[in-house]
Amino acid sequence: MTEDPFVAHRTLLFTVAYEMLGSAADAEDVLQDSWLRWADVDQAQVSEPRAYLVRVVTRQALNRLRTLSRRREEYVGEWLPEPLLTSPDVAEDVELAESVSIAMLTVLETLGPAERAVFVLREVFDVPYGEIAEAVGKSAAAVRQIARRAREHVAARRPRVAVSRSEQQAVVERFLAALRTGQVQELLEVMAPDVVLVTDGGGLAAAARAPIHGAELVAQLLARPGRAVSAVWLNGAPAGRIELDGRLAAVSLVVEDGRVTRIHAVANPQKLTRLDEPAELAR
Repeated sequence: MTEDPFVAHRTLLFTVAYEMLGSAADAEDVLQDSWLRWADVDQAQVSEPRAYLVRVVTRQALNRLRTLSRRREEYVGEWLPEPLLTSPDVAEDVELAESVSIAMLTVLETLGPAERAVFVLREVFDVPYGEIAEAVGKSAAAVRQIARRAREHVAARRPRVAVSRSEQQAVVERFLAALRTGQVQELLEVMAPDVVLVTDGGGLAAAARAPIHGAELVAQLLARPGRAVSAVWLNGAPAGRIELDGRLAAVSLVVEDGRVTRIHAVANPQKLTRLDEPAELAR
């Protein structure tokens, strides 16, 4: 028997849903809903199962996005994407790694649902405009306009300078070493003066309710010895896992010009359930 197309493309479908939602838990729910719809289809009549399944998942993710947008308005403090433990292999596909990075997912959160769907399908998965139009229920001409606006929006908010994997890793290692010692001066040396710290506790863990700006203030907050700090790969990039008094946090960093310019720290325990086994991601 040949493998069911849904099973064959499941990793791709999960990646599409995750990039649209920023939540692995919600992405899994979308895949479950999509599987039920796929099971009801006369699959012999589907000429291109991959394209068909991407459309199904996109529609389900759009429905979920509209529900989540209302839920996130009530979220306590800053909302950050759910981090995924990944293998270093994900970084080999540079475009995929960038698209699933915490920094990029945070930028995508500022798009409307349709804009996000169009951007993800076109820029990350190179889906033809006609297929995107079917998935989002708009004309191909409208999709092209949405794609242009979304690209401009993302370009204005993404990190300004691309850094090599080796430079990213070196700076992250310096930052994690400074966290282990808890020395303010060491932290100041690895962070940019205008560094921004964004923390997500979701009302379930200690976290600042708004971004914290400036190296001096951020260093004072982070300089606490006694943490267990380990290097991990999160969302296709070097990152950190921190434990203190039984509490866990995942830390993702944006690096520019050899220094940390932005710190995303997720402490909400509901978002830290995927740090033990690497997630499979694919385009």
